[in-house]
Formats: sequence, structure tokens, C-alpha cells
Amino acid sequence: MPILRLRTEIHSERALVFDLSRSIDLHRLSTAHTHETAIAGKTNGLIGLNE
Repeated sequence: MPILRLRTEIHSERALVFDLSRSIDLHRLSTAHTHETAIAGKTNGLIGLNE
């Protein structure tokens, strides 16, 4: 079976990258062309534990 490996190097602070990975606002911007909408729970800001 083939194995695919993808490595992405990000030259930034870990805390910043982590916060961007859980940003609802950034996700909304990156998927604007699909017209996704958060309809329940937290709809902006950063996703927290158990959200």
C-alpha cells in the first residue's frame, strides 16, 4: 500500500498558528465561496475546549 506524506513548514510562532487553526472567522473567510454559515454555538472568534 502506498504511503503519502505531506509536510508543511510554517515559519511563525506556534501560538499564532494554533490560534489561526481554531479561528471561526478565518475559516469563514477561507470558505466564503461556499457560502458556509455557522448556525449554532459559537459563530465567531476562537473555538475553545469542547466546542
